[in-house]
Amino acid sequence: MTASTTAPTSTDTFWADADRHLVRYGGAFTHEIIERAAGSFVFTADGRKILDFTSGQMSAILGHSHPEIVATVQRQVASLDHLFSGMLSRPVVDLARRLAETLPAPLEKALLLTTGAESNEAAVRMAKLVTGKHEIVSFARSWHGMTQAAASATYSAGRKGYGPGAPGNFAIPVPNTYRPDFTTDDGSLDWRRQLDFAFDLIDAQSTGSLAACLVEPILSSGGIIEPPPGYFAALHAKCRERGMLLILDEAQTGLCRTGTWYAFERDGVVPDILTLSKTLGAGLPLAAVVTSAEIEQEAYERGFLFFTTHVADPLVAAVGNTVLDVLIADELDERARTLGAFLHQGLTDIAARHPVVGDIRGRGLLAGLELVVDRETKQHSNELGARVTRRCLELGLHMNIVQLAGMGGVLRMAPPLTATEEELSLGLAMLDQAIGDACTSQAPSTGT
Repeated sequence: MTASTTAPTSTDTFWADADRHLVRYGGAFTHEIIERAAGSFVFTADGRKILDFTSGQMSAILGHSHPEIVATVQRQVASLDHLFSGMLSRPVVDLARRLAETLPAPLEKALLLTTGAESNEAAVRMAKLVTGKHEIVSFARSWHGMTQAAASATYSAGRKGYGPGAPGNFAIPVPNTYRPDFTTDDGSLDWRRQLDFAFDLIDAQSTGSLAACLVEPILSSGGIIEPPPGYFAALHAKCRERGMLLILDEAQTGLCRTGTWYAFERDGVVPDILTLSKTLGAGLPLAAVVTSAEIEQEAYERGFLFFTTHVADPLVAAVGNTVLDVLIADELDERARTLGAFLHQGLTDIAARHPVVGDIRGRGLLAGLELVVDRETKQHSNELGARVTRRCLELGLHMNIVQLAGMGGVLRMAPPLTATEEELSLGLAMLDQAIGDACTSQAPSTGT
């Protein structure tokens, strides 16, 4: 048989084809056929307009179909799209140089790849080669990707049923100020004692081969959890004491989303290796590993190998350069701070009206809202979170919820940096209504 193209299928046929031919790769598909997207909205085949509060997969920081991105793709694909992996082009070298210019010393060497998982895979591979060690430490609610080394350092989901991960991977507890495990006399999180305890356990389990610590500055799939100020400086010191490299995964937090170019700027630390993805391509598959000249030289001398089909591809590198152009010209770091404050205030107002809102957290235009049954006990309900997200979609708002054992449903919000106050207000109004409707439609059950 030969492949053929046909006229658009009916809705019933579309879903029948999807059920028959698609591999399901994580939960159920949203039951909407998306025809196009523009700015902060996606549009369905039946004419619905849905406000996208997740920027696609937390990636489209310039909104959908940004005119400058569209123009770059059209121009670049017509001249130079893909090369043999050993060849170089101007967009690749330009992007590497320009990324270095946005970063503090000594981060100046970049490897351009496609996805966050791939960039973390390369970073871990580099760290193991340079240190001559193999053990990796990550947060217990981390998400670093689904390829081997990245998945072995991912603890929020996907660990069961696949056999052993990479040897030497260890988890440390997440410094969650809303649900503290180690506490001070006043009941607040004692993160220093927690961190000391965590590394006492790491030291007890380690075979003496600690290579790196791979962590997110703000855990997204872990529930938008932001470690308190001072934590990353202390973590960096723990790494230095053990000869470990610090790898920061800024897939979602990099490139202005949190109100600064990089989330780690708040903490006054500079990672040994930085990984970027999602936001760098603004929705297209582009990722980067950035490190120092010293580490790159050591890796090179030891024969570092990460030869992939789409390493250093010119098409997406050109897009990355355009992303930087727009971020700089439109001062989107400042815009993320301003709009982030507006969003946070709107969420605070919603919390004042709905007792099921237990906590609001995040930074800039990356926000989380945790739903609970009872604010005093912080008892949670997966059913409540599911009803709220379902009602949001019915009203025309796409939200994402993460459900983790021991936590309530945490709504993740990452609107485009190009969103307007009017669009944020619209989303907040729909969320407000959805929470109210979900609470009145059925008394929420408790438990995981």
